Amino acid sequence: MKKAALLLLILGVQSICAQESEVKKSIQTFFEALQTRDTTKMQSVCYKHLILESIEEHRGQGRLDFEAASEFYRQIARIPEDKAIEERLLSYKIQIDGTLAHVWAPYEFYIDGKLSHSGVNSFQLFYDEGIWKIVYIIDTRRKK
Repeated sequence: MKKAALLLLILGVQSICAQESEVKKSIQTFFEALQTRDTTKMQSVCYKHLILESIEEHRGQGRLDFEAASEFYRQIARIPEDKAIEERLLSYKIQIDGTLAHVWAPYEFYIDGKLSHSGVNSFQLFYDEGIWKIVYIIDTRRKK
């Protein structure tokens, strides 16, 4: 009986780790696509009704901005090739309940190797036909 319980526990932990890995993979694909301006690849891990919001923070005050997904994709595609962009995720905190996942990921954003701003990304994902799709992104943005 103890062996069966231990086996079930091990299988449960492996399943959770596998799910977290797949969620993380979708987030990583999103940022790989951002870096290469590949909006088709980006959209492969985004839900068709993606919601994007940002909180610009300055001197303890925040301003909430909404951006349409179509405009976001257009802006990404328009970034000049000679402009190096990189968003470095510093850590991941992943929570999953069935087909819903939440990811909390502090980040630093670099343009041409120089820190532009930092903050936290909060992602909501939905498990849609075998792929974790990003449904909602809200982030904070702080300039140094």
